[in-house]
Amino acid sequence: MANLEASGARAAKKGGLQQRLQLESENMCDRLRLVEKSAMPQTIKLFSDGADLASLLELAKDRKIAGFTTNPTLMRKAGVTDYEAFAHEVLEQIQDRPISFEVFADEFDAMALQAKKIAAWGSNVYVKIPITNTRGKPASALVRELSVNGRVQLNVTALCTLEQVHETSQALRGGAPAVISVFAGRIADTGRDPVPFMRAARAMIDASGADAELLWASPREVLNIVQAEQAGAHIITVPPEMLKKMVLFGKSLADYSLDTVKMFHSDAAGAGYKL
Repeated sequence: MANLEASGARAAKKGGLQQRLQLESENMCDRLRLVEKSAMPQTIKLFSDGADLASLLELAKDRKIAGFTTNPTLMRKAGVTDYEAFAHEVLEQIQDRPISFEVFADEFDAMALQAKKIAAWGSNVYVKIPITNTRGKPASALVRELSVNGRVQLNVTALCTLEQVHETSQALRGGAPAVISVFAGRIADTGRDPVPFMRAARAMIDASGADAELLWASPREVLNIVQAEQAGAHIITVPPEMLKKMVLFGKSLADYSLDTVKMFHSDAAGAGYKL
């Protein structure tokens, strides 16, 4: 009798375990189906990040692009030799959306002069100010002077710490509309998850009362667009090569797998490999 009771208990326990495993399996399948149906982000603004004139003007035709950013590094890579002439050529064609141009002086007095000159190029211009100079001295005093007293629209750039976000948002209080560019991609490059960091940055900006938007800078992959929106960023910069990949949003993962297999097969055949 005791053996029968023990056997029944074991069977009941096994049945309960199987039931739990079945439920977990069904829940996992439901989660995977949600992942496979990943949709295009709806609220975050896409800013094109680049300095190739032809690419900029072509992207300006795309109404999904809400703004544009540049920097001296991108300009140099694109072969720009005359900074001001390039900027004026771009601004002649793009007048209905914000575009950022960066100062390149290292002394704050010189940065201020460059910022005022750049700001005068157009009402849609945002002036990029680096968070520090090359000696690590914070630009917060300059940011406050330009934004609050000068009413210059700023894009404060190259932020990588929450302390920098706090200092910048406080400096922008009462000032002109601004953008705070946090280099989430570079944060991720160090092995840190940028999503909770960006959530905290958004909370800081909101609490400050500054008329500022949070920008997720230096993205590395299309997934970053989803992450940026979920983290509360208002804007993400997207280079042209990433914009091309956005057609993959919502693509069936099974179809993508098959496309990959076909690519391998086609390339092997094209190369004429034999075994």
